[in-house]
Amino acid sequence: MHIIVLGAGVAGLTTAYCLARDGHDVTVVDREHSPARGASYANGGQLSYSYVAPLAGPGALRDLPLWLLDRNSPLRFHPRLDLHQWRWCLQFLAACTGRQSRRATERLLALSLYSRALLEEFISRTELEFSHSRTGKLVVYSSQKSFQGAVAQMRYQERFGCVQHAMDAAECLNIEPSLSRIRDRLIGGIFTPSEQAADCHRFCVGLEALLRAEPYTVKFAYGLAANRFVCDRERVLALETDQGAIEADAYVLALGTGSRALAGTAGVDLPIYPLKGYSISVAVRAPAASPAVSVTDYARKIVYAPLGDRLRVAGMADIVGYGREMDEQRLALLIREARAAFPDVSDYRQVEPWCGLRPATPTSMPILGPTKFSNLLLNVGHGALGFTLAMGSARVVGDLVAGRRPAISLQRFTLPSLAATSAELVPAS
Repeated sequence: MHIIVLGAGVAGLTTAYCLARDGHDVTVVDREHSPARGASYANGGQLSYSYVAPLAGPGALRDLPLWLLDRNSPLRFHPRLDLHQWRWCLQFLAACTGRQSRRATERLLALSLYSRALLEEFISRTELEFSHSRTGKLVVYSSQKSFQGAVAQMRYQERFGCVQHAMDAAECLNIEPSLSRIRDRLIGGIFTPSEQAADCHRFCVGLEALLRAEPYTVKFAYGLAANRFVCDRERVLALETDQGAIEADAYVLALGTGSRALAGTAGVDLPIYPLKGYSISVAVRAPAASPAVSVTDYARKIVYAPLGDRLRVAGMADIVGYGREMDEQRLALLIREARAAFPDVSDYRQVEPWCGLRPATPTSMPILGPTKFSNLLLNVGHGALGFTLAMGSARVVGDLVAGRRPAISLQRFTLPSLAATSAELVPAS
């Protein structure tokens, strides 16, 4: 079967990999001229399999007024004359309940742990080098209230197979001595030994090279802008691009924030909106001063990921539209926080800045699988968890194409319009 995968980010490339392993003839289409030029380029670098609780939750609802009033808050909202933006925000607020958050966490954990197992299987089969480390993740807290909430979440997640440890400030410093500069505000932390870090862009570049070679021979159509789907009532007949129409037996949409506009040409409404994030990457000049484990500063909502001889610092979630321009104030904030936490890692005069649009749903649940068209499938809406959930999401889509029952339930992962029939896609117990 000839399948067109739309998108050469981590979601699209892992989908192409799963489809090619099943023997399909795969073509990857992307408007960029190389892989992983969007949200996959310089993301946070953390593979956070046990940290998938949705952004929408009771805590977010409580903190939202303070965030919106603080110009340096981790979340910013610029209202626009955009009905979709307001609808997404109202759906987000509606999802900020304890019940919704627990249900989403349970489903996301199933997908993330499945994805972790598949990535380990992939690593065992290949020799891809992408600054992958398994040193664990430490989330540090600066208030007793937030730390107690994290301990409660940790205990809740134990029932789903997450192995995590609550630690006091001294134990956090024992795990990660480089945190000594912020010891005065450390209350405690949650350490997860199984968490990982990796360079998503390097992963995608290596995976693309693997897919071009035998036995896969995946084709790549770069510099090709997808304009619209040509459909009849039941099927997609062709993909119209700026260089003409191309046809396939099936189509998988994995275009990140670009997915919504293209799906709309086929009458498919995707509840996706971009959350703009920022990162800096710096060369590590003093390894002993750099974190060896992935660190998340919960109070500041900033992550630090060791990527070989570089440190990735990332954060922010700006609901400001589809613009990709850099906000120098946000970058300056990242540099200030990194310099305060890890001042000896770098002089921070030479940084690699980046900003990208993360395709988020109001519930933080990615949208996987079927649409109203029998040959159009979705792998979209992963938000900040694209790298973490990539392998599992891709395998689910590959299983559906092959007519196999996915290993995890698709309840809550399908389009809302298909929710009534999603029970048919639930694997047998």
